[in-house]
Amino acid sequence: MIASERFERAAVLGVAVAEETRRLLSLHLDPAASEEGADGTVLVDVPYPDAAVVTALLDVAAECFGERGGSVEETRQAALETLLQLAGFDDESQLNSARP
Repeated sequence: MIASERFERAAVLGVAVAEETRRLLSLHLDPAASEEGADGTVLVDVPYPDAAVVTALLDVAAECFGERGGSVEETRQAALETLLQLAGFDDESQLNSARP
């Protein structure tokens, strides 16, 4: 396999991981019950078994992005921030065109 094919597959996987993370978080986001911190951070409670999938996605993303933190949770949080940027919760994201 040539390098360009590996990069293309990695890009497709990265977008798929970001989109699946966004889908799961959106599925469990309840605006009425959401807690928002002073900095705009929103707490999303993801129940099992989806929580296990989100954890695995964050671990894969942390490894791929080379994220590091003082703890496992800090590393996952850094990976989540990167994934959310990639998945683009903003209006300009190409992934938003696929949303119903």
